[in-house]
Amino acid sequence: MQGVVKVYDPATRVGIVVGEQDRDEFVIRDESLEGSIFRHLRQGQRIIFETVEEDGTVFATKVRIGHEGY
Repeated sequence: MQGVVKVYDPATRVGIVVGEQDRDEFVIRDESLEGSIFRHLRQGQRIIFETVEEDGTVFATKVRIGHEGY
């Protein structure tokens, strides 16, 4: 899934990404960047990510850029 970073706090490594297809918002957690080239994200940055649902909340996981991991 592709999206744009809405907000990101580099201190806590938590933020929100907005999906480009349906405009749904997904929570980015600290562990979402594990295995990625990203150390932090910036507002407006385009990313590719996967999602996982836990306790009714959908989280962004495996955050990467377009060519990473292909």
